[in-house]
Amino acid sequence: MGQKRIQLVVRGRVQGVYYRATAQREAREHGLTGWVKNRPDGSVELVVEGEEDDVKDFLNWAQAGPTTARVDKVETKWRSYTGEYAEFRIVS
Repeated sequence: MGQKRIQLVVRGRVQGVYYRATAQREAREHGLTGWVKNRPDGSVELVVEGEEDDVKDFLNWAQAGPTTARVDKVETKWRSYTGEYAEFRIVS
């Protein structure tokens, strides 16, 4: 299907509930690269790259998040794949 890139902003109770750590684990399990970070407004931002099916699976996970989180909204922007990341990291 090809390589895809997606940028997400996840809103709700998503900080202090292991969203980033769980996102990193999910991404790595799907062989995805990119990053996740907390934003000052209380949301979490992610950039994810990989095979289209894996990116879509990750998006499905992101819309629910870990059981400790409450996801109210996910803003999604599909972007052009760049291949610039070697792994999936938590950034500050």
